[in-house]
Amino acid sequence: MSAPFERPVRGFCTTRFGGVSAAPFDSFNLGAASGDEANRVAENRRLLRRMLPADPRWLKQVHGNRVIHLSDWLQGTEADAAWTDRPGQVAAVLTADCLPLLIADSGGACVAAIHAGWRGLASGVIAECIAALPVRPARLLAWIGPGICREHYEVDGVVHGAFPGAEEAFTANREGHWLADLPAIARKQLKDAGVGQLIDSGACTAEGNRFFSHRRDRLTGRMASVIWIEHAG
Repeated sequence: MSAPFERPVRGFCTTRFGGVSAAPFDSFNLGAASGDEANRVAENRRLLRRMLPADPRWLKQVHGNRVIHLSDWLQGTEADAAWTDRPGQVAAVLTADCLPLLIADSGGACVAAIHAGWRGLASGVIAECIAALPVRPARLLAWIGPGICREHYEVDGVVHGAFPGAEEAFTANREGHWLADLPAIARKQLKDAGVGQLIDSGACTAEGNRFFSHRRDRLTGRMASVIWIEHAG
């Protein structure tokens, strides 16, 4: 699924199709910690690499709010957002219900990728990433990639209580439980951060079979959302 950025920025989110992994990770699983066979994940990552200018800088995602510049990346770096202002560096996040957000400056000066589940949203990962970028938020375009939608995401009071200012994103369901609209929470946080333009893919990972969904399948693979600045010329 392509993200709607203009050159020199490029970005996309993979689907579950086109790889070599066997069920329940079939087939384009890019998550090394998913339980899939390591050699199959490695081959899928090689297939992804053919679409990119460089190897993605994979983060050790911990559902937090740490943001790094890709030049500070080391293997095993714990972070849930990364950005770069250097052409050819590829920022990437892995998801299977959590929201992937890809962000770009309108002039291609910098790009970022954010992994935003409910914990990351509650801890302010979006605001932290926007604040780290060296441009005015009004210059930014943010794309919300495929994530779980309200209809398929029931949560308890812990999650509901983590967002006291976002009651409109929750619909009461059975007693003590709500249906949570993570994309709506992300949209509000992006607007509150001053982001100039927002595009929501509207794609739900739990509907159909195009994407991996942890909530639907439990044992499953991960998609990658990637973004980079092309080299001039």
